[in-house]
Amino acid sequence: MKKPSIRITYCTQCNWMLRAGWMAQELLSSFGADLGEVTLVPGTGGIFDIHCDGELIWERKRDGGFPDAAELKRRVRDNAWPEKQLGHLDKPVARSDDGPS
Repeated sequence: MKKPSIRITYCTQCNWMLRAGWMAQELLSSFGADLGEVTLVPGTGGIFDIHCDGELIWERKRDGGFPDAAELKRRVRDNAWPEKQLGHLDKPVARSDDGPS
């Protein structure tokens, strides 16, 4: 079975290399050997995109900024292993409008 490939393209003009590196570290810490590779790709013009096996799963301009670690892990999981559980990251968030009125 082919392992997923993650590509994080970040803007060097915006100094987002550390952010890209941190996100790569978070993915490697959570998914480890289940990933085939995590690649950092320098770019320009405010780019910050994350692809999983060629599919765009996060785009800074489209998605309104940067993902937090939990959201990024969910998106990678949803793309690569939809059946995989992420433990506490999969617990539903309590909403104020839940429950009887």
